[in-house]
Amino acid sequence: MYAWIWRKLPFGLAGKLIGALLLSAAAVALLWFVVFPWAEPLLPFDDVQVTQDSGVPGGDGGELTVPSVQPSEEEIPYSTETNNAPPTTPNR
Repeated sequence: MYAWIWRKLPFGLAGKLIGALLLSAAAVALLWFVVFPWAEPLLPFDDVQVTQDSGVPGGDGGELTVPSVQPSEEEIPYSTETNNAPPTTPNR
């Protein structure tokens, strides 16, 4: 199909390149302004359902769990001061 279109475009190589660009732009515009707006209501992207139930049997029902103890700095395996921390050796 593309070879047939390329053969049918007039005015040599320059005309074929410009014609191919115009055909591509027309196809993108047709999709952007006609097809996608028509198809958007049919797609489930806006069908979001958020509930309080966590969906886990025996779960906490969506309640926020707050840790009772603040983590100490030793528990963080990376530096929060620099972006390029040197690699650490594992404890043996």
